[in-house]
Amino acid sequence: MGQLLGSFNTRDVDLNMDDKPTFDHQVGFNYERKPREMIAKEEDLVSARIPPNKRDYCAHYLLDYHMCRYKNMPMIYKCAHEKHNYLNCEQQDYVLRMKEFERERRLRLREQRLVGAA
Repeated sequence: MGQLLGSFNTRDVDLNMDDKPTFDHQVGFNYERKPREMIAKEEDLVSARIPPNKRDYCAHYLLDYHMCRYKNMPMIYKCAHEKHNYLNCEQQDYVLRMKEFERERRLRLREQRLVGAA
């Protein structure tokens, strides 16, 4: 069983942190949503020794940051811009994942209401 995430209200819709979305990604949107794509290649991540838990949608920024640190080793303060880009991407990714989690919770509640009303 996955970890619970969110509030106590997620338990009544049987929603856990590691659950895959159960609804179509277009439900509720009247425009075409593009699927997210990995920009960094797996072989680049392996060769740069990026740990598997860091191989997310922001890994290309992490590669840039590691490359900058390698080039400017004693003076890594020169890589502040690359580090900022990576941390900003991680924060935006977190917000997007929380929005998708909340969307899934609300769609499950809506489905329960529709089934209960019928």
